[in-house]
Amino acid sequence: MASLRARPALSPWARRLPFELLVALRFLREGRMQSALILAGVTGGVAVIIFLTQLIDQLQGSIIERVLGTQPHVVIRAPEPQTRRVPAGPPELAVAARVQPREQPLRPVDQWERVAALAARTPGVLAISPVASGPALALRGQGNRSVALIGIVPDAYRRVVRMDDKMVRGRFEVSGTEALIGVELAADLGVGVGDRIRVGTAGGRGETLTVAGLFDLGNRDLNRRWVFVPLRLAQTLLEVPGGVTQLELTVRDLFGAEAVAAELRAQTGLTVDSWMQTNAALLTALANQTVSNNLIRSFVVIIVALGISSVLVVSVVQKQREIGILRAMGAGRRQIMAVFLLQGGIVGLAGSALGTTLAWGLLVVFSRVFKNPGDGGALFQPELDPRLVLQAALVACAVGLLAAWIPARRAARMDPVQAIRA
Repeated sequence: MASLRARPALSPWARRLPFELLVALRFLREGRMQSALILAGVTGGVAVIIFLTQLIDQLQGSIIERVLGTQPHVVIRAPEPQTRRVPAGPPELAVAARVQPREQPLRPVDQWERVAALAARTPGVLAISPVASGPALALRGQGNRSVALIGIVPDAYRRVVRMDDKMVRGRFEVSGTEALIGVELAADLGVGVGDRIRVGTAGGRGETLTVAGLFDLGNRDLNRRWVFVPLRLAQTLLEVPGGVTQLELTVRDLFGAEAVAAELRAQTGLTVDSWMQTNAALLTALANQTVSNNLIRSFVVIIVALGISSVLVVSVVQKQREIGILRAMGAGRRQIMAVFLLQGGIVGLAGSALGTTLAWGLLVVFSRVFKNPGDGGALFQPELDPRLVLQAALVACAVGLLAAWIPARRAARMDPVQAIRA
């Protein structure tokens, strides 16, 4: 084992270093293989944490965008009518009850302007769009399709759902008797921009509409069913003059939508649903992904900490004589302890830098290898969140310091005489 007494002269820059840092760097340089193993473990751990977290966050964001890109965060509707039981005979006789089915006509939101104003004042709500929607039949020549007629105010609706990005032909604008239809419905009816289709409702009302644009929502069913028309026209065709069937909202905090819905539900007494209720399976899947990611990161941190601690414990045993000499030359326990703590901190800092570089490389490679099965584009983008990188670096340094704590205490408690004789 090398001794500290026979050393080459220190370089000028080394002379300016604090005693503890200088010794820590020398110990790391002497045990090159051990230092390389620790550094490799920290680098791999940081890379795994950053890579998995960034990958899962982007995939979750992509899933949310695809699922929620065509629907509002919160929807306010009129209360559902209760099923009534009507006695089938005289009240004095114990007879079976006849169930009266609920009414089928559309139920508009009562005093929807007041409800919209209340929702606009609710903290967290960003935009509100009144909508009148109901079933209809679209006809073109011999072809016909069952559709959902959606009456909107374009400027308000585009603030809730980003329809401008989903337009294939034309702009997201409707007025008069214009309509926007999906690409699948256009193919089924054999129409394009500028052509006309006939739309009829169950109430017997009908109107000839001019196709002003085509959209693609990334969902064939919606592309076949949704027909956007001006709000006033939908109110007339669906026989809800001046009314709306629902108010659609977008909120600032996506995962706070249920709290906003609960507040509006309590204030209005209406049926208020958030995307978290209507997409419970999606929410469960996202929660499971998050739990899995946290578990993986926790195990990686534990493994890295054990690796650093075990290697430094061996280093303390191997350098007993050097530690004894340092103590005999006047080095205090705190200085010896600082030497090993600095080794853990240096390894953590260097490993975080190398791990970030490795994580970026993995993101670049995987983004080019794995493609979206739908459109063949990249499944995710090779991007690094600066906050995530900073968090990973802090975790790596903290783990390095904590893992070095036990070896540092052991080195600081060594008796100089016994250490030199060992």
